[in-house]
Amino acid sequence: MAFSDMNGFAEMLKAAPGPDAAARAGAEARNAQLTKPAGSLGRLEEIAIWYAAWRGEARPRISHPQVAIFAGNHGVTARGVSAFPAEVTVQMVANFEHGGAAINQLARNAGAEMSVHALDLDRPTADFTESPAMSEADCVAALKSGWDAVNAETDLLVVGEMGIGNTTSAAAIAHALYGGSAADWVGRGTGVDDAGLKIKEEVCAAGVARHGGKAPLEILASLGGREVAAMAGAIARARHLRIPVILDGFICCAAAATLEKAVPGALDHCLAGHASAEAAHGALLGALGKEPLVSMGLRLGEGSGAGLVIPLVKGAVACLSGMATFAEAGVSDG
Repeated sequence: MAFSDMNGFAEMLKAAPGPDAAARAGAEARNAQLTKPAGSLGRLEEIAIWYAAWRGEARPRISHPQVAIFAGNHGVTARGVSAFPAEVTVQMVANFEHGGAAINQLARNAGAEMSVHALDLDRPTADFTESPAMSEADCVAALKSGWDAVNAETDLLVVGEMGIGNTTSAAAIAHALYGGSAADWVGRGTGVDDAGLKIKEEVCAAGVARHGGKAPLEILASLGGREVAAMAGAIARARHLRIPVILDGFICCAAAATLEKAVPGALDHCLAGHASAEAAHGALLGALGKEPLVSMGLRLGEGSGAGLVIPLVKGAVACLSGMATFAEAGVSDG
């Protein structure tokens, strides 16, 4: 393995490669010669050039997108933070495996390989109001699960999650990383009522009071879940392979935020797929400096918002690489 402890993982983050300047310059030059008015494809042009830089090709193609879904159970659910019982995590994993979830349809529509990784569902994390959710060893194991889930042939990655209680975990992570009050970060998640929302706020505040002064990766271990850490591991692995990533919703972005806080710039290979309806996702995207590609009122998780926009990113890259230049088309560029 590339790392065996949290310090090793942090060093891997620091050593991660950046984009290819020559490929970016080549993509910019090609884009300037395509048969269209300058800037007429708007953000599609920015996305395609960004993608080219990370793949190291001035004229790239997307042929092997991947969706990796991670599932974990949270001990903090025993405090009543979710509208659904923890057993639903296991049931939804079965649904993913049988192709019945929304993300299965979106991955299929996008032509993406999809894999599902259930992480010790019979062994929930600890209640983070009482102790760290994960030991260092457990967190490292989850990071490795994410790291190993990334196919080296992948050329665009989406990571998603399933875990009853994980919006509480994500809210606590965001609160610990960015401050404010628990109420600033806690939302209704699976659809809790006002009483449930109050419980979530209290649980989030208690967790941050216990663990909030720690370093970012320690925050991940102390307040996260196995699926949250696995998403972070997969995003980090994608960076090492120069695989662009589309970030999903609030939980995915909370996982990603621990990387960005640990090593500024760690998410430069990531786009924000969408702005979800979860209350604090917009604030978290703002903290990360990410502008979402779409806003559709989604709040499902599973990687669904990111999976939805895989075709959008593919379209951007197809225009850059497939359109004719003025010279190739015999069209006057004025």
